[in-house]
Amino acid sequence: MAAVRQLPADGRVLLICHVNPDGDALGSMLGFALGLRRLGVRRLQATFPGPPEVPEPLRGLPGLELLVPEAEVEPEPDLVICFDAASESRLGELADRLTGKGTALVLDHHASNRGFGDVNLVDPGAAATSVLAEQLLDRLGVPLDAGIAECLYVALSTDTGSFRFDATTPAVHEMAARLLATGIRPGDISRRVFDSRPFGAVRLFGEVLGRARLEPDEAGGQGLVWTYATLDDLARHEQRPYVLEALIDPVRCTAEADVSCVVKQTAPGVWAVSLRSKGATDVSRVAVALGGGGHRLAAGFTGRGTVDEVIEQIRTQLRAYAPRSGTDQQG
Repeated sequence: MAAVRQLPADGRVLLICHVNPDGDALGSMLGFALGLRRLGVRRLQATFPGPPEVPEPLRGLPGLELLVPEAEVEPEPDLVICFDAASESRLGELADRLTGKGTALVLDHHASNRGFGDVNLVDPGAAATSVLAEQLLDRLGVPLDAGIAECLYVALSTDTGSFRFDATTPAVHEMAARLLATGIRPGDISRRVFDSRPFGAVRLFGEVLGRARLEPDEAGGQGLVWTYATLDDLARHEQRPYVLEALIDPVRCTAEADVSCVVKQTAPGVWAVSLRSKGATDVSRVAVALGGGGHRLAAGFTGRGTVDEVIEQIRTQLRAYAPRSGTDQQG
């Protein structure tokens, strides 16, 4: 909090979230940015690594005008605030902004985060990074308005699976109530974020789900289900990569598998891997062993090689870590 309060009048603030931002990353960042605006911070930029493309379901978020491409960000900010990134590697080339003359503040809720900022507000027990963002805004004396609330509500609802996961505690519902009290419309937000998909994406999902494979003996006999999508799949159906982020949800519904996995090609020989567990397996240990991170029941990493090679790496790690009993907390 002191890092924000002690900013000079002309202080330069840079907000960063992780590559390929999801609802929690982008919503937390933009909601906090709007809060800083209410505090009178004017030299303010928000960004994320990679192509400056916001996923279609998130293009209605307030505060998008604050986004700038990574090539245009302030080289020497007085304060850098990082959102929802479990490690510096998730920030790409923007990670060098954390080592400048300014203070680096990290807000995150991933258990694999070991603290890479000057000030680390990391709470693995928080349902979403937006929980930490709202708490910090409250400590700074920033009142919620509809713009801030919509950003934080999108962040909270996406990371709790529309309030379906066990991380949805009474405190989460109390936060949602505070956000809704500003007058935002949850039905409109949910339809835009969760229930709108191009027809080409529907066809793409059908094709990719059709190649899903069930391996009931993996994950200590708890079962593994997985599928993959290539760049050719995206091109054939004329879709952008962001549509694949929702693909894990129908895969993870497989009753016969505790662990679900979607392997998404991002470049030749490079794959973004999403892992989920229903409770018996700590997939964060698998992801960390393979260079990634995340939660016990929701994690990911970047794989290299062929699809079969990436899946074999996952099998190997699943065999190394005996499944543990538990209940669903993150999605």
